[in-house]
Amino acid sequence: MTISRRGLLAGALGLTTAAALAACGDDDASSTEGADAKTLTLWHYEGPTSAMGIAWNKAIEIFKQKHPGVEVKFEEKSFEQIQQNAQMILNSDSAPDILEYNKGNATAGLLSKQGLLTDLSDEATKRGWDSKLSGSLQTTAKYDDDGIMGSGKFFGVPNYGEYVMVYYNKAMFDKYKIAVPTTLDEFTAAMDTFVKNKVTPLAVGGAEYPAQQIFYELALSKADRAFVDDYELYKNKVDFNGPVLSYGAQTFAEWVSKGYIAKDSAGIKAEDMGVAWEQGKFPILISGSWWYGRFAKEIKDFEWGTFLFPGNKLHPGSSGNLWVVPEKSKAKALAYDFIDITMSPEIQNLLGNNGGVPVVADPSAITDAKNKELIENFNKLTTGDGLAFYPDWPAPGYYDVMVAGVQGLINGSKTPQAFLDEIAKPYNENLADLGK
Repeated sequence: MTISRRGLLAGALGLTTAAALAACGDDDASSTEGADAKTLTLWHYEGPTSAMGIAWNKAIEIFKQKHPGVEVKFEEKSFEQIQQNAQMILNSDSAPDILEYNKGNATAGLLSKQGLLTDLSDEATKRGWDSKLSGSLQTTAKYDDDGIMGSGKFFGVPNYGEYVMVYYNKAMFDKYKIAVPTTLDEFTAAMDTFVKNKVTPLAVGGAEYPAQQIFYELALSKADRAFVDDYELYKNKVDFNGPVLSYGAQTFAEWVSKGYIAKDSAGIKAEDMGVAWEQGKFPILISGSWWYGRFAKEIKDFEWGTFLFPGNKLHPGSSGNLWVVPEKSKAKALAYDFIDITMSPEIQNLLGNNGGVPVVADPSAITDAKNKELIENFNKLTTGDGLAFYPDWPAPGYYDVMVAGVQGLINGSKTPQAFLDEIAKPYNENLADLGK
């Protein structure tokens, strides 16, 4: 969840509520770290009707059964609250015992570098979490001493996946006799047809994460794995004026000038973007799988479908957000037990049957055809090394930089070159801070 979201909502990132759980421990905890703790405080920011929210609520029920006498207390929080205040909270006595947190260098990586997160490597091996996660999914779970993802120790455990796709309104495509595009040229031709018929093709949220995902999809159409490793993992220096990022910026600006993206979308938030698409006001929405379960439940007035961004081998996406255990947690053993429950077949299959993307679901246990397609597409990406993470991950504070930069492209206050210069500066400053 870009933030992506998450997405983030989304996202990833989801921009929804979060919870705090208080629970009594018992003598069955498999680790002595906080095994005698009387409470477990748990935060997550998934909406109760989302696939993740449904799965996590069920996991809490199972946790309570395994730890009799659980008292549940909910304290509502949002993704943004946790995102903005995590460092201060986790460095205080009010830190929760376990929480869902955004993955990537700028978030979980930064907290691990600051010593605020517990090293979960031993538990990951002991409980088999490592064997359940493919190499590409482990990328966001492991961080080195500099807080760079991809190697080092386990500082989080993801138990769902996410990726960016194209959602489309089948009725609107049929009305204008538009076929599902398989190439970028066909995609732009489809959007030209909508514009000629005075229909703005894309629902966009420029005030938060969604718009930058479109920019990144366009850049990835010219990228390879080496570029992604350089940009996200700092393998080599990145040329912000090179063919990948410059194409993304220039083409995004062209999409605005051609009317594919409305200029007033610079001020639209992710939630409002999603609602507008649900209401049939736009034929296309480009964003993450975290919307999928919600759309499946809430859209009643038209048929819809999804496809991967046409022509791309690489797509924004990764493991989902991470369960992390703060170093100041007073109930680490109970936290590990909860993570274990979320990795169980019951919870993984529940996640898949509610429109989520589980990391270890049994395909035969997924009953809905659309949900199967969602999971199959994700499996294609993971087996084909197609997950390219998100554009805002590389540096602390980069999410806000990306949002402001893409807003400038939408409202015309920034040229593509000015945008590239703006996003290059903090990226290169972070590299210098790391001595790279």
